[in-house]
Amino acid sequence: MPAVQIVRRPGGSFENPWGPASRVPGFAGVLKWGLQRSVPGHARSISRRDFAARFPLATPSFPSPRAPASDVVITWVGHSSFLIQIGGRNILTDPVWSDRASPFRWLGPLRWTPPAIPFAKLPPIDAVVISHDHYDHLDDATIRRLARLDPAPRWYAPLGIGPWLERRGAHGVREFDWWGQDEWTDPRWPVPLTLTATPAQHFSGRGIARNRTLWCGWRLRAGDRAIWFVGDTGRHPAFAEIGARLGPLDAILMPVGAYDPQWFMAPVHVSPENAVAAFSETAAAAARPDGRTPVMAAMHWGTFKLTDESMDEPPERTRRAWAAAGLRPDRLWILAHGESRTL
Repeated sequence: MPAVQIVRRPGGSFENPWGPASRVPGFAGVLKWGLQRSVPGHARSISRRDFAARFPLATPSFPSPRAPASDVVITWVGHSSFLIQIGGRNILTDPVWSDRASPFRWLGPLRWTPPAIPFAKLPPIDAVVISHDHYDHLDDATIRRLARLDPAPRWYAPLGIGPWLERRGAHGVREFDWWGQDEWTDPRWPVPLTLTATPAQHFSGRGIARNRTLWCGWRLRAGDRAIWFVGDTGRHPAFAEIGARLGPLDAILMPVGAYDPQWFMAPVHVSPENAVAAFSETAAAAARPDGRTPVMAAMHWGTFKLTDESMDEPPERTRRAWAAAGLRPDRLWILAHGESRTL
């Protein structure tokens, strides 16, 4: 059966392959949402001080400089930024260390939670993977800092983002379409690492022009250990296909925040309920032969306020949806910022 593929439009832009329901609302939708947000009390939020008290930073406990090649260690830096230690390598996902998710230092979403690993405390970084080019996932200042590291990391990105990265000092960027993969062998590590770009329902653009670069998730596999970093996505029909093609999986890093209002955000950001449903579809196809299912680690919440739900709402709604689905409590990870867990 052919794998689902991105749609390429005349002129070189990309489009989700699942029809009108997968498309982000246009200017009229943006205007409608802006008018709704202007109503006092429309956007719900816990205060910053109360949020910090309820969700304190954890002290990272990842192995340094590296984890054993047989271990998988996941540390949440914040939002969609993780330090993933797999196959003996240290990998960053969508690294953002700046104070704002914005092209400006003085305007745009300001961090509620600092990066849980100070940049100077990072272990040697072997690779950086990028899901798409939005400001809360692709940060100019952070990319420049990473590009200056010695030795330099490898770079993995969806189609079209390579030139942007190279202008900021990244070298040898590997770009991939959905399902494209790279097998990384290196005498320093006994286990090859395979990185595969996976479908996602989203969009791209850092200005007026949209969808000139691709968006994706990433499956990382070393030996029989595998993690799927979902990236940003709405709910789409290909979750089971991803699980079947790329499983078994040990962990799925799933976004659960930035979903309200759903009439606007559903095409591009799963709600907690849709995140749990998408996880279930994937996990059913990606379980190990012994029946062990992956864990779901929640991400994309608690760092930047991008939408209307309260900053403390996503983890609680995710727990309720998980319980309502009858899933094992120990297979859901609501990590604290900075928390490290070993698979």
